[in-house]
Amino acid sequence: MGNKKILKSVPLFTTGFVQVYFVAVNTYFIANELYLGVLIAAFMISLIWSFNVKKIAFGSTVDRVVYSSGATFGSLVGLWSSSFIANVLNGL
Repeated sequence: MGNKKILKSVPLFTTGFVQVYFVAVNTYFIANELYLGVLIAAFMISLIWSFNVKKIAFGSTVDRVVYSSGATFGSLVGLWSSSFIANVLNGL
């Protein structure tokens, strides 16, 4: 991949990351009955998804792999950060 293609892929990677980050966070919040967290995360999932549909549906295979890579990383970071947030809230 050339530099221009990599730079073009950054927004797609970021979109996948943010989308699945909120899915992971929401799953954790639901499991731990953190209602305010669920409210915020669920809203963000829907809002971000409304922007994603067209990007992925008409994207190339490379676009889908980039998006999926961002989504994978977002899931891992979402799990870590939601666990951190829940531990902070439970300590209050």
